Amino acid sequence: MPTISVEQSLITQLLSAHGISNDIERMGDELPLLGTDIDGCDERTLDIEIFPDRPDLLSGETLTRAIRPFLYGAAAKPALHVQEGQIEMSVDASLEHVRPIILGAVVRNVNTGSTPEENEAFIKALMDHQEKLHFALGRGRKRASIGVHDLETLAPPFRVMTVPGDMKFTPLAMSGPMSITEILGQHPKGVDFAHLLEGMEQYPVIVDSNNAVLSFPPIINGNHTTVTSTTRDFFIDVTGWDRRACESSLMLIASQLEERGGSIESVKVTGFDGTKETLPNPSPMHHTVTDRLLDGLLGRSLSDEEIRTAINRMGGAYLGRAPAEAAPARQPENMADVVAGDNLLTFEMPRWRFDILHPIDLVEDVAIGHGFEDLGSDVPKAPLTALPRPDGHIRRRIRDSLQGLGLMQVQSLTLSNDIDQFEAMRWPAMGDVTRITNPITIEHTLLRQYLLPGLFRLLASNRHHDLPQAVYELGTVVRDHKNGDRFAFLVAEQNGGFAAVRGRIQAIMRDLGAESYSIEPLGGSMGPWLTGRSAKVVIDGIHVGCFGEMDPHIGNHYELKVPLSGAEFDIKELERALPDPV
Repeated sequence: MPTISVEQSLITQLLSAHGISNDIERMGDELPLLGTDIDGCDERTLDIEIFPDRPDLLSGETLTRAIRPFLYGAAAKPALHVQEGQIEMSVDASLEHVRPIILGAVVRNVNTGSTPEENEAFIKALMDHQEKLHFALGRGRKRASIGVHDLETLAPPFRVMTVPGDMKFTPLAMSGPMSITEILGQHPKGVDFAHLLEGMEQYPVIVDSNNAVLSFPPIINGNHTTVTSTTRDFFIDVTGWDRRACESSLMLIASQLEERGGSIESVKVTGFDGTKETLPNPSPMHHTVTDRLLDGLLGRSLSDEEIRTAINRMGGAYLGRAPAEAAPARQPENMADVVAGDNLLTFEMPRWRFDILHPIDLVEDVAIGHGFEDLGSDVPKAPLTALPRPDGHIRRRIRDSLQGLGLMQVQSLTLSNDIDQFEAMRWPAMGDVTRITNPITIEHTLLRQYLLPGLFRLLASNRHHDLPQAVYELGTVVRDHKNGDRFAFLVAEQNGGFAAVRGRIQAIMRDLGAESYSIEPLGGSMGPWLTGRSAKVVIDGIHVGCFGEMDPHIGNHYELKVPLSGAEFDIKELERALPDPV
């Protein structure tokens, strides 16, 4: 989960501006319900973990905006206050297949602090918020990338166009001009994100009326637009491929600056297809939920006032309920369907709430805002008495025995390949092999039939660690397209030999209650066993497993140069041969 560090003085200042006193103890108790958790706290700073489903809380300012209604009952503001601006930005038709979504906004008169330290902390917080949004909403700048500029250094109107790779400008943190191609190959940000423009012959840039490049999205800004300690007016550009991610990113950066006292102004954007729009769109999103869905999931009916209070805590507004008159008279396919007799509950939620994708998300917000502790109680309507698995007891006894012998349990992938399962281990296929129709890697082409190959792979990956190493796995194999359970162990130790592995097998048989069993020589060269130093275990005529020293040729295949010994057993055959003492 992403973590943000917030100065307590900033939260106190932003709350005080609305007549609210900061209460750190209350924040620690109740913030987890909002989607955050205080990870660390000292006299000055709070380290707050933000749950991945709430990217709208990734700055101290936007978090405080959400805290006010959630903790202190302030009136929520799902709409963004945007004044009409005069700045225009036009997008060339060539951007349609290069980077089609282009948005912009202006924020003026931002209070960035009264001391150099406060100015520096503000710039750091702004850049940190920008990068976290690049990760959470922009998916590494692919879906959305953000540029923040000092408006005083720019000469509107702006134009977004494409240019060839030899076009030059001075990028951020550089002292001289570089071509687009040089930036992608030499500038740190260009190297990191060049893959986003791979294969393109024309590249997007944003220029002002002086043809000065203010941004080369999604890579780097122009150096002359750098935000400094004296910046008070900001221009924000957001470009990408996902309209919703771009819009949320734009509004969240603008909201962060608005919390610092800034006033948001719109930008008039002419898109690549000639459509004109004024951005950002300040109006909230409207959502509807059926009362049947809300009541059915929460287990009780909430009054309109309870719903209104709950959704206000989550930053939205409840507009009331009305009959679903035009709904079809039919059985719903799922609880979110509207049918005759339902009432529709209408909500306004902030446009930047990227996490609201479905009516169920509104139900969750109402539940969180109302409080889970006041949803009532109920008892199961169906009998829930459990029955143990038929093989549950023997699996437990196997684990207890192996762990008692000092072996560590591991779990490897069920996916494997022919080389590991059959060729390297000299084992034949047992019945039909279940293969992957469209494998994405040559290492995962089938479902395993044996466990030992996975243990060899594990020890090979850990051969730089000290000996001894002793691991076991109790897991599923697939033979003849049917699941089966086996257990295997593998030990790497300097003084290991047949006597050592035989002693382990005798201890396991004792722990499993096998009073009468035989250890018989394992003939032939089939399997990974060293000829003459391996055996099979037979209980009442049932062959349950094999054990022994491993042939050094098998170890060499996995670059293991130490003595190895191990075993593999069939749990179903053990269960058939041994009575269940329970």
